[in-house]
Amino acid sequence: MTQTLSPIAFRRALPETQPHATAQYWRKCQVEELFNQPFLELVFQAASVHRQHFDPQKIQLSTLLSIKTGGCPEDCEYCPQSAHYHTGVEKQALLSVEEVVAKAKIAKERGASRFCMGAAWRGPKPDDVKLVSEIIKAVKDLGLETCGTFGMLQEGMAEDLKQAGLDYYNHNLDTDPSRYNDIIHTRRHEDRMDTLGKVRQAGLKVCCGGIVGMNETRPERAGLIASLANLDPQPESVPINQLVKTAGTPLAHAEDLDWTEFVRTIAVARITMPQSFIRLSAGRTDMPESVQAMCFMAGANSIFYGDKLLTSGNPNEDSDQVLMKKLDLLALQ
Repeated sequence: MTQTLSPIAFRRALPETQPHATAQYWRKCQVEELFNQPFLELVFQAASVHRQHFDPQKIQLSTLLSIKTGGCPEDCEYCPQSAHYHTGVEKQALLSVEEVVAKAKIAKERGASRFCMGAAWRGPKPDDVKLVSEIIKAVKDLGLETCGTFGMLQEGMAEDLKQAGLDYYNHNLDTDPSRYNDIIHTRRHEDRMDTLGKVRQAGLKVCCGGIVGMNETRPERAGLIASLANLDPQPESVPINQLVKTAGTPLAHAEDLDWTEFVRTIAVARITMPQSFIRLSAGRTDMPESVQAMCFMAGANSIFYGDKLLTSGNPNEDSDQVLMKKLDLLALQ
């Protein structure tokens, strides 16, 4: 039986010596007040907070590779890898160590400092963890930071991944807890919290964010940010994704999110999680350079670098290098 952890119980379950401790408990209404500020005032406030904790000229670059694709038993309404939907994504077995290392070497040569690996599982089996651990060790030996997103973990798995050399574990909260089961019906918000607790107990860093543009309201976007900001310690990395609408998924015809609302979400994430890396993640392919620049101004300081995010498109490295040069941004080493 899955243990249900509230944000407060989640904090109490963690070691006391973790970084990024939450300075305050953010009520949803407080976060909504931030969202409701005049746009330019909000961006200015976020930029000011960002400069207190980071060099605004430095951007952390991560590359994301799907090491096991498609056939996932979960029914996340946004996901092209779900077995519940017909999206044209072909199933692919777990890649070999050699295949992943070859991709990781290319990512490092092109400037990535972190290599993220995703597998389309509800959760790995013990034998899967053994195989993935071999991959993690090999990638770590290249001198890259490692991040994994492998679904819900059983007892002891987070420790095994940590021992193999995993630095970060990605496990997104996706959306406002109040509407979580409107988007996903095969798991609960509490299941995510349970795995995050296991990850922290193992001493892994947390990469945890969500998706906007799934027909949610602004108060529901505030609920997502509040749930992330109230994790204690706060996530070291917070990916903010704009929904990539995929034919065949229930959200294929979701209403387009106005670009200012996305920038507001980045800004509020920065203000409420001042020491976290706020990653401008999925959705950049359809995002003009000017909007991306506003996101960097509002506190985003990490991107996925490479032409694919699992199965979705992403700007290629050359395009990102051109944009970074235009904005005088430098890769964080």
